Amino acid sequence: MILESGRIAEMATLWEELEPREIVAAALDLFGDRITIASSFGLEDVALIHMATSVAKGPIDVFCLDTEVLFPETYALMNRFSESYAIRLRRVVPEFSLAQQIERYGEELWARDPDQCCKLRKVEPLGRALQGYDAWVTGLRRAQGPTRQNAKAVEPDARHGLTKVNPLVRWSDEQLWAYVRAEEVPYNPLHERGYPSIGCIHCTRAVSPGEDPRAGRWAGFAKTECGLHL
Repeated sequence: MILESGRIAEMATLWEELEPREIVAAALDLFGDRITIASSFGLEDVALIHMATSVAKGPIDVFCLDTEVLFPETYALMNRFSESYAIRLRRVVPEFSLAQQIERYGEELWARDPDQCCKLRKVEPLGRALQGYDAWVTGLRRAQGPTRQNAKAVEPDARHGLTKVNPLVRWSDEQLWAYVRAEEVPYNPLHERGYPSIGCIHCTRAVSPGEDPRAGRWAGFAKTECGLHL
């Protein structure tokens, strides 16, 4: 079901006041098996999977963009969710293996041209991950930083011709942590070691108190987004 922009705008107004679990339930009911959840297995994503599996009647479609250079802790958490939650997990890998990327683009592309590296290992795989779906669910929150201040509970994804649903958009860090702890949702231990946002090993560092939560991504570059939500 591809929604017209006018209907998405109406839904954005109505869903703005709903609680995240209500938004998840409404999206699953509306799109059925034509919706998928994007997950990097960060704090937002584990909360969304917990919400979705708590309201769904069957297994939920979840995909992870496996860049092949994620943290060991991320892979361990991914396996835990795959084994313990009612999800169908799709690991979407880049077209090029790391060896093939090195052969074509040289060593450590992420250190020289992180935009190109993200394009190869995230943006292009996302397009493939969304093929055959009408909507996708993300963990975007306005509190994550300036580039996400205008995010809505539901919005058109013009690049992929889909509807993008952001159930957690209004939640603060405190609200997110409160939910995860109250529901005893498993989460990445790196979050307690100064990593509010966790991506690939080479492009993620811990942040200091008071720093922007996205400051730990692509440190040293004028870059705070991988390109998935631009």
